[in-house]
Amino acid sequence: MNLSNFQVSLTSAALTTILLSIFLNWITLQRTKNFVPNKRKNEERLSSKYVPPFGGIACSIAFLISTRLLGQAESNFLYIGFFAVLISIIGLLDDLYNFKWYVKLFFQIIIVSIPVYNLNIFINFESLIGIEFNNSLNYIISTIWIMLIMNAINFIDNMDGLAVVVSSAICIQIAVLTNYLNQYKLTDISILLLCTIGGFLFFNFPPAKLYFGDSGSLFIGFCLGFMSILYNWVPQDITVYSSTLSPMLLVFSVPLIDFLVVVSYRISIGKSPTIGGTDHISHRLLAKGYSEKRVLVIFLGYSIGCFVLIYLSIFTSNQISFLIIASLFVIYLLTYLLSIKMKILT
Repeated sequence: MNLSNFQVSLTSAALTTILLSIFLNWITLQRTKNFVPNKRKNEERLSSKYVPPFGGIACSIAFLISTRLLGQAESNFLYIGFFAVLISIIGLLDDLYNFKWYVKLFFQIIIVSIPVYNLNIFINFESLIGIEFNNSLNYIISTIWIMLIMNAINFIDNMDGLAVVVSSAICIQIAVLTNYLNQYKLTDISILLLCTIGGFLFFNFPPAKLYFGDSGSLFIGFCLGFMSILYNWVPQDITVYSSTLSPMLLVFSVPLIDFLVVVSYRISIGKSPTIGGTDHISHRLLAKGYSEKRVLVIFLGYSIGCFVLIYLSIFTSNQISFLIIASLFVIYLLTYLLSIKMKILT
């Protein structure tokens, strides 16, 4: 058998991915459950109970192995996958040694910008605003976008099962959108990432035994961020969307709203946004008396509801589509305003 041509069906690869993720995360749990971490200064956590934050390494390994089951990957995917491993390693080192925020930022800029520039993939922001900087601004905006997604996913890994629910919902939305335009390679990748996360759910569902940690949240955010740029939106009919402003960018609303709530709140009280706290939307919902499982249902329902509107906006007339998108942004704004007014968990 020529191993370079080895390939299985998507169904077989998906099942293998789930089992592999469960197995590797189980090994990780056995090897790290007695690990004693270094506490981060001035950082507040939802629970004083220690949960190993090393699930990300197992998930990244499971995902990279499983993608090979679908056959020889394109060079772009291989290249991005190499840097995805690097960002996961940086996240692991941060979990172990608590890097300063500027050290993490430096590595993120380097690891994200290199594949963006070398593969010449970007959000065409210059076209959107009608200027030409020889793609320099496009590279900068695209790097910032991916880093924003990475850190937003990292921020939302703040409660048992939450990062799993949010990132899984995004994977499903990406799979639907890419399948709609017959971009099946991205569809397959998003399904395998979903299965990887699904295997981790066995250990992260309340009460959690493992967390993603920076290694996992940065890895997943990195993959999702690049998938959003690789997605080639080519509208066939007149629509409010354009090849520059695609519906893919809207599927990240949940982690981005939470990120905005946390950062703006901490700045308003003179606290560094880089220090962990109990001021996320999930924590504010817990403060209102909701259980952790109820909070997960709320986040999942919100994600699905918003995506239904996003998907409907693709098929409706230009006028109705515009109204749907306008309604979405009103929903996002109200979500932010209501969240920022809720009491924080103390």
